Amino acid sequence: MAKGSRMSADSALLPLAAVVLGLLVGALIMLAGGYDPLTAYAALIDKVVGDPYSIGETIREITPLILTGLSVAFAFRTGLFNIGGEGQFIMGMTGASIVGIKLSLPFWLHAPLAVIAGALLGGLWGGIAGYLKARRGVNEVITTIMLNWIALYLANYIVGSFLLQPGQQRSYLVRESASLSLAALSEMFGHARLHAGIFLAPLAAVVFYILLWKTRQGYELRAVGHSPSAAEYAGMNVNAGIIRAMFIGGVFAGLAGVVEILGVFQYQVIAAGSPGYGFDGVAVALLGGNHPLGVVLAAMLFGTLTYGSAGMSFGADVPPEIIRIIIGSVIFFVASPAIIRGVLRLGKRRGSGEVA
Repeated sequence: MAKGSRMSADSALLPLAAVVLGLLVGALIMLAGGYDPLTAYAALIDKVVGDPYSIGETIREITPLILTGLSVAFAFRTGLFNIGGEGQFIMGMTGASIVGIKLSLPFWLHAPLAVIAGALLGGLWGGIAGYLKARRGVNEVITTIMLNWIALYLANYIVGSFLLQPGQQRSYLVRESASLSLAALSEMFGHARLHAGIFLAPLAAVVFYILLWKTRQGYELRAVGHSPSAAEYAGMNVNAGIIRAMFIGGVFAGLAGVVEILGVFQYQVIAAGSPGYGFDGVAVALLGGNHPLGVVLAAMLFGTLTYGSAGMSFGADVPPEIIRIIIGSVIFFVASPAIIRGVLRLGKRRGSGEVA
């Protein structure tokens, strides 16, 4: 198996330790605030798995996080830093909304076309940053951050000018033929907002793996990310690789926006701010070690914490901001592996009876 395609024991242990330490930090903060952490975490778990509806909604929350996490991870794997998942997510929503509302087609054509349109628009938005990086040497961090805001206001303009339902601050509903909702599955889970995206996201993780580690193009993308000068010396087109990598990352984030519009809301609002899934994707990718399996597992954790935070608020009267503190702590520890290794070494010494 290609180097990097398998998660090592160390790469799996460090995120796990980071999660435990993050939960401990959250518990200490709750204790300092006069809250019972055991009651709070029990309420969180009950909110997530207490009934079929909650299980379904947790799965729904996890789905876009997988896709935005894959978007960021793909860029990382190819030596790029994609902070533009939020803008690519929004453009994916917009592309799906335009096709889903404006066209009248049979289901077998309408839904796939809306998905493809959103994915391509997200990819093109990422490709803009890739082009500026490759052709003009502009740092992709700067351009992707700027493109996030452009995407937000451009999407608002498109909705307000071409898709707006009169008297509302949102678009018309997408046509039923473009919807990704799964009524039968939704009914099984207490009418949770489940949709075809819950199958699309794991499939995207498989495509990520195959593309990067089982194809020549994936090898070239990783080579460009590892050493652009060496890749160029070997005859690879470095500039094309950068643009391609950012485009593919944008496709993943665009798909996240697609499934939210076509599967969950069925309309697009004129938003005052960003949804946040693109930014959360950065954290998911970091926790998942930029590996597709790790991204899926990290998204499951983040989705569980995010949806379960309401249970902590209502069941234990704990402020929902505590969850963001926990997530921030987890990311801090993931970004500080030396701290985790020090804690693990200390634990081993105590377990063996050694004295520092």
